[in-house]
Amino acid sequence: MNIVVDERPLPADCETMLEVRKGVDALDRALVLLLAERQRYMDAAARIKGERHTVLDTARIEDVVDKVKAAARAAGLSEEIAEPVWRTLIDRCIAYEFGVWDQLRGVRKD
Repeated sequence: MNIVVDERPLPADCETMLEVRKGVDALDRALVLLLAERQRYMDAAARIKGERHTVLDTARIEDVVDKVKAAARAAGLSEEIAEPVWRTLIDRCIAYEFGVWDQLRGVRKD
């Protein structure tokens, strides 16, 4: 899937809040596409993992967060933004994956 980002001014070129909002809105649309793709990987993980307890992998969580923090530093993104955003994203993806894992195997939650 190719991600098409709307035409938008560069942040340094913005002179009005309308331009800033246009850029932010375009990036939000691109992020939604990326997050939808990430969710499809969670669907695949739920399908592949044979045991429910393997859905939550704390070592993998820390590995992902470490990689994100390194990527954030390299990209000029504040770790104070990156880390909590990814920890929340990971938390919600794990909850989603548990739900998909259960659904695929007919596990009922009563």
